[in-house]
This record gives sequence, structure tokens and C-alpha cells, in this order.
Amino acid sequence: MIGAEAARDARPGGRAALLPPGVVGGLETLGDMALLSRDALRTLLRRPPEWRFVAEQLEQVGWRSLSIVNLTALFTGMVLALQLGTYLERFGAKMFVSRIVGMSLVREMGPVLTALMIGGRVGAGMAAELGTMAVTDQVDAVRALGASPIRNLVVPRLIAVLVMLPVLTIIGDLIGILGGLVISVTELNVSGDFYLNSLIQVLLLDDVLSGIGKSFFFAYFIGIIACHNGMTVTGGADGVGRATTRTVVAASITVLISDFFLTKLFLLW
Repeated sequence: MIGAEAARDARPGGRAALLPPGVVGGLETLGDMALLSRDALRTLLRRPPEWRFVAEQLEQVGWRSLSIVNLTALFTGMVLALQLGTYLERFGAKMFVSRIVGMSLVREMGPVLTALMIGGRVGAGMAAELGTMAVTDQVDAVRALGASPIRNLVVPRLIAVLVMLPVLTIIGDLIGILGGLVISVTELNVSGDFYLNSLIQVLLLDDVLSGIGKSFFFAYFIGIIACHNGMTVTGGADGVGRATTRTVVAASITVLISDFFLTKLFLLW
């Protein structure tokens, strides 16, 4: 007994006996996701999916998620401007609220909040859709017809998330800054011209690229987690529900944890 079989051996002396079952299961899941990523990349390079499949997913991920992303970004920017402006007013520095709001949204809160919204909406939808296809034998039917489930089901969803999440992040940043502008003008008596000019003076291209760069990593994590959980569903409708919940939780935690390490990485540049 060698390799993966030895890792699953629960008998005394086996490798699994050295690690808790939860750790072994987590490592196996990471391995399965790595293999799925390899197969998806190989399929994309050798035989890209049909455009109509990708277009459907682009609409699902991008256009249909635009409203929730914009609402989240708008009220986040408004709350940040109101809270920070009220606090900075004590020190006579409320006119610089745009700098803090803009930097916070562009570098951190914009990419993270957008990813959390997409992970909750799109990630759950992907897992539920693929899980339903798995438990109703539709995935096996695709294989029986000689088609590749990776090419027709997984790759279009990964492409859509990787393309649309950075776009939604940029739109969310702009909407959030606009929300801060509205509050600054109506509540803090800061002119709109000063708000924008003050932000432009401190906002660098590196700050924008840092937030967009994070969104690509977040998109990959959300897409691969959702596709893996959906393709491996067992147990009928109950299994689909568990996979959907697991996808939302895992995607959210992964986004929050990876954000710290990505921030450390981008600050080194």
C-alpha cells in the first residue's frame, strides 16, 4: 500500500493514523482542487470551450451580479465617509475624508466585499447547479456522449469568474467613491471638486493594480471551490444543500485569509 492508499489507511502505523481525519480530508480536498485546476488549464489550452457556454456564464456572473455589487459598494462608501468624516471633523481634517475612503475601497474593501458578494451569490449558484447535474446523472450523460464535463461545465465558469470579478471590482470601487462623494457634499460640506482632487493627489496606479490583482486570485478561489464542490456532490438533494453551504463558507474564509497574505505580498513591491 503506497501513495494515496497509504494516506487513507486508518490502521495503526498507517499515515492517516498520524494526522486527524479532518486534516487528511482537507489535504485530499486541496489535492483534488489542484488536479481540477490542472485539468481545466490543460483543457483550455488544448480545446477551448464553445463561446456560447462562456457567454452564458459571463452574463450570469457579471450582469446579474451588478446590482448587488453596486448596492454593497455604494452604501459601504457612504458609511465610510459618514463615520470617518464625523471623526475627522474633531481634528479639523474632514476635508481629507476622500483619501481614506478612496484608498480603503480601492486597495482592500472593494475587492474583498465584491468577492464575498460574488462568492455568496455566484459560488453558491455554481455549486448548486453542478451538484444537481451530478446527482441526476447529467454529468455522467455528458461523459457518455463523448464530451468533456471539464470543457463544457467547469472551464466556462472559471473563465467567467476570472473575467468578471475584476470588472465588477473596478465598477464597485467607482460606485463606492461616488457614495462617499454624495455624503461628503451633503453631510460634511466638502465640495465635490475638492473631494475628487484630494483623492487623485494620493491615489496611485499601484493602488489600483493591487486591488485588481487581488480580485484575480479571489476569482480563482471562488470558481475552483464552487466547481469542485458541485462536481463531487453525492447524496441527492441533501448533498446539494450541503455542498452549497460548504461552498459559501469555504469561499468566504478563503477570500478573507488570502487577502492578508496578498496584502503582505503587494506591499513588498
